[in-house]
Amino acid sequence: MTTAVAEEKKTKLNQLEQLKKFTKIVADTADFESVKQFKPQDATTNPSLVYAATQKSEYAHLLDEVLTDRKNSGLSGAAQIEDICDHLLVQFGCDILEIVPGRVSTETDARLSFDFEGSIKKARQLVKLYEERKIPRERVLIKIASTLEGINAAEQLTKEGIRCNLTLMFSLPQAVRCAEAKVQLISPFVGRIYDWYKKENKRDYTGPEDPGVQSVNEVYNYYKKFDYKTEVMGASFRNAGQIRELAGCDLLTISPELMKELSESFEAIERKLDPEKAKSAKIDKVDLDEKKFRWLLNENAMATEKTAEGIRKFAADVVKLEKFVASKL
Repeated sequence: MTTAVAEEKKTKLNQLEQLKKFTKIVADTADFESVKQFKPQDATTNPSLVYAATQKSEYAHLLDEVLTDRKNSGLSGAAQIEDICDHLLVQFGCDILEIVPGRVSTETDARLSFDFEGSIKKARQLVKLYEERKIPRERVLIKIASTLEGINAAEQLTKEGIRCNLTLMFSLPQAVRCAEAKVQLISPFVGRIYDWYKKENKRDYTGPEDPGVQSVNEVYNYYKKFDYKTEVMGASFRNAGQIRELAGCDLLTISPELMKELSESFEAIERKLDPEKAKSAKIDKVDLDEKKFRWLLNENAMATEKTAEGIRKFAADVVKLEKFVASKL
């Protein structure tokens, strides 16, 4: 690289920095070094990210510390393993909160996705563990799947001042129900929607025609049009192009690999999502009750299949983490 080109790059903002001007960047990782490097506002974790991190030598000590701390908890068997996993998730969350200025998302057990009471109990437990470590509840988002039971649980938790991130979201009815429940934030899964249509229609998608991008656009515009306060956070990206198409979304949670790619590009990014444009858009209000919600979700093959598949995969990751913890006991 010539000196002149290098100097020009110094004065220009990279795409990640440009994106930060109109979108909150969230790190989709449990790797502290990546979080430090890219300086996001918030971070999201889940059992698979935590499991992957515990396989690295630099994070093994976190599990060891939790095991030492919890070995005299008086619990045994499955209850002991669940207790250790909860403490481990919170340990990662607390360490991430020392790096990011904003919030961290911590996931409930995906096996509770159809368990209203169980989801509430688990969320309260996780928040209690954070508060015992002097982390205020407004810095924690509890991730719950966007099933009807999950959304109803989040509605109750919101009334208790526990903020929720409704994950595994694939359709407008799920988003509308979350907004009506006044949940803090939703995570529409761009990449998984894209995957489904790519496989179903045997073709690729790029730019604004990407069905995952269109899904987030639809939800974002609906929320801004009808003045819902729930935040929209695009998630599960397959490529940097999808992220650029959603510039202006409230938040975007991005993997370290894609943050790196964006930080190495200096081409201009334009804002694509705008609340003022959404206000003037022609959008019909969706009226939902339980029967309508279930019917509309059932009518959407992609959303039905991807929600179910996502829950199965997240549940398998929880089991993987539990088995790993059990092997260390």
